[in-house]
Amino acid sequence: MQENKIGRNDPCWCGSGKKYKKCHEAIDERIAGFALKGHMVPRRSMLKTPEQIEGIRVSGKINIAVLDEVASQIKAGMNTEEIDRIVYDTTVKMGGRPAPLGFEGFPKSVCTSINEEVCHGIPSEHIVLKDGDIINVDVSTEYKGYYSDSSRMFCIGEVSPEKKMLVEVTRECIEKGLEQVKPWNFLGDVGYAVHQHALENGYTVVQEIGGHSIGLDFHEEPFVSFVTKPGTEMLLVPGMVFTIEPMVNMGTDEIYQDDENGWTIYTDDGKPSAQWEVTVAVTGTGHEVLVY
Repeated sequence: MQENKIGRNDPCWCGSGKKYKKCHEAIDERIAGFALKGHMVPRRSMLKTPEQIEGIRVSGKINIAVLDEVASQIKAGMNTEEIDRIVYDTTVKMGGRPAPLGFEGFPKSVCTSINEEVCHGIPSEHIVLKDGDIINVDVSTEYKGYYSDSSRMFCIGEVSPEKKMLVEVTRECIEKGLEQVKPWNFLGDVGYAVHQHALENGYTVVQEIGGHSIGLDFHEEPFVSFVTKPGTEMLLVPGMVFTIEPMVNMGTDEIYQDDENGWTIYTDDGKPSAQWEVTVAVTGTGHEVLVY
């Protein structure tokens, strides 16, 4: 890890106003020790200050309120364009901006992925929710320069026991991953816990798509995989903020992309997929879930 040298009595690089020796010196020395052993460690620019985390937290309150509004209205017979309208209107009313809208050309304010759609489903007035569907609604918000991101699964009407189990186990995968989010663990520990719980229940986890750091931009480094081994990937350090968002498939982990819209990802075997997403910050003693 190559970082600018700071004197012990200089102001800390994090902007706390404290002297470096009273703030990040011990943490930086510990990080450097991991780097010397060959581990991947975060750059200082990847670590959020308390003020930045507060900004993400406030953005997250809008994100949660938007999902709550979707939860109060979602039902069979509704088309996914109506969900997009709810997300846009609620976000803007609260002073935010839907982060997906226009992101790398994405045409809508939210991703709505139904049944065998793994992610990046595009809302449309022609796609109507029906009894027995499961749907992931993935909401992301920008507010005063801070980004937040979370998604929820919704069961529409009478859903089969098999689909309900998939949805529930996927949520449990999130909790298993969160148990591993603490300083001096690794992102690989998080991914391994997620993957193992899915495998133990007979499911697979998508390899090509995963989570990401977030806060000052929508998608930041590092990429967060959920098919990893313990003790691998980036070291977890206080100030890191990232998403846990495994895509868990009932069948194969193989996927393909819609050639027509260039966005929507499907399971290769047509079996259902589920996803929950949270934004989490690493703290000095463990973690804080900023958005669920």
